[in-house]
Amino acid sequence: MANIGTFKRTDKGFDGTIKTLTLNVKAQLQQLTNDNDKAPDYRVVAAGSVELGAGWNKRSQAGAAYVAVKLDDPSFPAPVYANLVEQDDGWALIWTRPAPRRG
Repeated sequence: MANIGTFKRTDKGFDGTIKTLTLNVKAQLQQLTNDNDKAPDYRVVAAGSVELGAGWNKRSQAGAAYVAVKLDDPSFPAPVYANLVEQDDGWALIWTRPAPRRG
């Protein structure tokens, strides 16, 4: 697991930063309103207008709320999947590399 971002909850979503080997940006998860259960709950943007991805509200088996996030950028070889989870001092964007497929 790697922490690639730190965020604080706001009345409009989340504000924070995303840091990877190719990105170091201030970012927001802007809350969306929609009627479709499959549509994202958040739009991930940097610099106020550059869209980097989307997020969906989820709940763990233990009942903890988190946001499943998909990030994409031309500098990435493939989309990055991460979870925004609450911690004692805010929210952390945690990325884990999926296990390789076999056979």
